[in-house]
Amino acid sequence: MKLFQKLLLAPAALGLLAPVAANAADVNIAGLSQYGTEEQVTSITQFSDVQPTDWAYQALSNLIERYGCVAGYPNGTYRGNRAMTRYEAAALLNACLDRITEVTDELKRLMKEFERELAVLRGRVDGLEARVGELEATQFSTTTKLRGQATFVLGANAFSGTSTQNSALPFNNNYNRANYGATVFNYDVRLNFDTSFTGKDLLRTTLRADNFFGADGHGDHTHASPYGYGLTFLEVATNAPTQNNVVEVNRLFYNFPLGDSFSVNVGARVRMDDAGMLGMWPSVYPADSVLDVFTYAGAPGAYNTSYGLGAGAGIVYNDVLGADGWTLSTNYVSANGGSGNPTLGTAGNGGIGTEASSSTSVTQLGYTGGKFPVVGGSAWGFAAAYAYSQNMALPIGTPLALVYGGTGTTNSFGLSGYWVPESTGWIPSVSTGWGTSSIQNGPLYTNTWAKAQSWYVGLQWPDTFVKGNDLGMAVGQAPFITNKGKSTEFATANGVNTPLDSNYMWEWWYKFQVTDNITVTPALYYINNYDGMAGKKNTRTGARNATDTVFGGLLKTTFKF
Repeated sequence: MKLFQKLLLAPAALGLLAPVAANAADVNIAGLSQYGTEEQVTSITQFSDVQPTDWAYQALSNLIERYGCVAGYPNGTYRGNRAMTRYEAAALLNACLDRITEVTDELKRLMKEFERELAVLRGRVDGLEARVGELEATQFSTTTKLRGQATFVLGANAFSGTSTQNSALPFNNNYNRANYGATVFNYDVRLNFDTSFTGKDLLRTTLRADNFFGADGHGDHTHASPYGYGLTFLEVATNAPTQNNVVEVNRLFYNFPLGDSFSVNVGARVRMDDAGMLGMWPSVYPADSVLDVFTYAGAPGAYNTSYGLGAGAGIVYNDVLGADGWTLSTNYVSANGGSGNPTLGTAGNGGIGTEASSSTSVTQLGYTGGKFPVVGGSAWGFAAAYAYSQNMALPIGTPLALVYGGTGTTNSFGLSGYWVPESTGWIPSVSTGWGTSSIQNGPLYTNTWAKAQSWYVGLQWPDTFVKGNDLGMAVGQAPFITNKGKSTEFATANGVNTPLDSNYMWEWWYKFQVTDNITVTPALYYINNYDGMAGKKNTRTGARNATDTVFGGLLKTTFKF
């Protein structure tokens, strides 16, 4: 035995020998001989006088099972309460040393046999330790993770039809399609800083920059990207900064659990569908978004994510009985909640809960199911949502639908749902929804009113051709005015109550999962009656039979890091 092994065992030996009370005269030589030569036990259960409640039970069990160096007396007892003689201690220590020596020799043989592999592992461990040390030295926070996303969009539109784009309409439809026919290259960059203090909460700070200037109704529309305005608006441009190439704080909210069933969100820059604001999103379409109109679960008025960003709070209740269950949520967001002027119609008007607030409040009741009774193994869900908004336009729609919702109050309702098949194949997932909005006291004339509708159906085939690639298509109608109060918005219409404002939209796309962090999505889209009723007016003839269509394509590349 090597010297360091003896030194290692010396304290244990002294500890065993020092407290021994018996002297040599007390030794039972016959019993000691039997103790030393008795076959070693293999399980502590072989001792009839040792119980699991004994204070040294675990220590004795370890000696037996790990080293096999404990023997008992011929009658199957251990006699743990009697004093140990020095001779008995020596016999026990000798048996354990023999076993340790055997183990050590075996380890030496194995180490020599796997010497090369151990050297490789040792080198890898040294490398990992160096990398961990470097990361610890350079990390900016122990509680925060950075997740980033950069998106490139390359695309163009082709406009056709006989519409002359009446610029005299009172809702300021004064843009020219010539400004939206060129091929464009836009980008969007988002940096999410996710911080958790307890492991269950979330403080999110999002920095964002892009060049969709004019998106969300801001800026000069004649200089905006075609993907930041009108029905060709893309989801990636939603909530875009108000200026090109300027970094802004896009999100700042704190989400935390309240008991086992509730989640609360409070933020100075929070959107109505962020964590803790809605109990569920009633759609699984799309896997990779294209046109913005198909990302509102068919009810843009109820789920106004475009203008529903600002100061607000929400609370969500989830049934905790399993994956299936009900969820109930309610939230409030004021887009101008950072302004202190509560007077409607003045510069800087806003506040929280004031007459001048551009705000929306959404209450949703939803249900998700993990098992479908007929198919088995599929997933499904549905939700009904009611939203009350004031001084807030619809997020997307025809020019006539957008202008009616600019001021006054809007009551919107949405009914949406989805179904996902048990396995991938020819049967797609189906998402569908319908929405309606009732608008009072619009901006054009006092006591005007209007009603708008929208709907969509989205189909998606996951793992198409190659695992990880998705194919999708959708069809529907953006919010359009179905009925309006008598007024003189259109001189020749003379109070028509059923406007020719409807439209139809299609999109088709295929998402290539190039790597785990890069996707490329080519897409095509077609829009009939792009300007709604505005596009139907022919200023040369005065007739309302003009045509107004858009066909376009784009290539979207997304990088996640």
